[in-house]
Amino acid sequence: MHNKTELRRRLIADRIGLENTQRLQWDNAIAFHVQSILKAQAIKSLGVYWPIRGEPDLQLLYEELALHGIKLALPKVNAKDAPLSFVAWTPGEALKKDAYGTFTPDKPGMADYPHALLIPCVGFTKERMRLGYGAGYYDRTLATEPRPYTIGVAYSNALTEFESSEYDIALDVIVTEQAFF
Repeated sequence: MHNKTELRRRLIADRIGLENTQRLQWDNAIAFHVQSILKAQAIKSLGVYWPIRGEPDLQLLYEELALHGIKLALPKVNAKDAPLSFVAWTPGEALKKDAYGTFTPDKPGMADYPHALLIPCVGFTKERMRLGYGAGYYDRTLATEPRPYTIGVAYSNALTEFESSEYDIALDVIVTEQAFF
């Protein structure tokens, strides 16, 4: 088992160090797999993320999903120890960086809670446990009811091992450029 702090540092460095052509190919493959899952699950509203620190960039997918009538929302951090909320968003709308360093729609208002969430993973295990940045926002969000369908998103080189905590919640599916499971 790995120390989570060191593991995060190494996995983020690996992700940031990807060659741009490879990253684009992998992002396109991930987008294809995500679309397959959304169709199979008949998802009508989706919480998405704005990529930071080398996360898979699915912005082109977001545009396509919006064109096909899927309602999108971006997460918003309300307080340090609170679950995330979601703000309705359409690709092209202005974003602002909040006090926690994440990009959110530059408008007031909350969305209906999405039916599904795309959740970026720093790392993940075969058991679909997610390693995030360590602040616990998604863990607190997934502990609330009703729990949305969860789609973890990562590059396949983020498959690792770590000891999960009592607060960690397995995701429904993890999507990489190679496949989903």
